[in-house]
Amino acid sequence: MTKHVLLICGAGASSGFMAASARKAAKKGGKDLDIKAKSESELNDSLDAADLLLVAPHLKYMLDEVKTACEQNGTKYGIIPQKVYGSLNGLDLIAFAEKLLEEDNGDEKSRL
Repeated sequence: MTKHVLLICGAGASSGFMAASARKAAKKGGKDLDIKAKSESELNDSLDAADLLLVAPHLKYMLDEVKTACEQNGTKYGIIPQKVYGSLNGLDLIAFAEKLLEEDNGDEKSRL
């Protein structure tokens, strides 16, 4: 079953590059993930279709808002590690996403 992953950043540009890298890695690894990128202003309109929301590290200040929206929607969430985001490492992003998708939503330490 395809899992839908939504990445958000300020304007959607850098998350777009990150999503493209992750899509390439997912395809190469045979992973059943649909990865899209949006700007933070599109969060509420896009969250319904997501199984997992990944937030760019520079938007960490939005964590309370993200947590509330995701909990209301039943969507898992996490802050993308700076090392992964800064290097646009799609393979590491896929590993991080899979870890979050597999775990109980109550394990907040692994999300930050």
